[in-house]
Amino acid sequence: MPDSTIIFSAIHGLAATVWVGGMFFAYFILRPSLGQLEPPQRLAVWNSVFKRFLKLVWIIVIALPLTGYAQVYMDFGDFDSAGLAINSMHIVGLLMIALFVYLYVGPYQKFGAAVAASEWPVAAGHLNSIRQIVHANTMLGLITVVIGSSGRFWG
Repeated sequence: MPDSTIIFSAIHGLAATVWVGGMFFAYFILRPSLGQLEPPQRLAVWNSVFKRFLKLVWIIVIALPLTGYAQVYMDFGDFDSAGLAINSMHIVGLLMIALFVYLYVGPYQKFGAAVAASEWPVAAGHLNSIRQIVHANTMLGLITVVIGSSGRFWG
């Protein structure tokens, strides 16, 4: 196995772990904990969290396809030879990236503008849209983890 395959595999695994783990933490741990705060405080914290995390996710959504495609073409030659598990992860990954881009250019931008204007009910509405997308992407990410960890046994 070439060293580049090992490096691409490590980067791919770490990027996926950070993205899915970050969403899982935000949705299942941070979100319920912040529910104790008043809306202005809660929404300001979310705005700060999103600014940091979403910058990192932009790097991740570039790194994942690059490292994934590199692995497919170095290890299998093409997607036809890669098998069901890899093709499934590819499709789910592209869907996750599309949802992230939509989240970023739509609800997140509107959320940030509403927080900056102290329009708390408007910001809360956009946060709800973000929450729904993050929930969907977290579930898709967990499905991808299951595929990635068990796919080699699919036959």
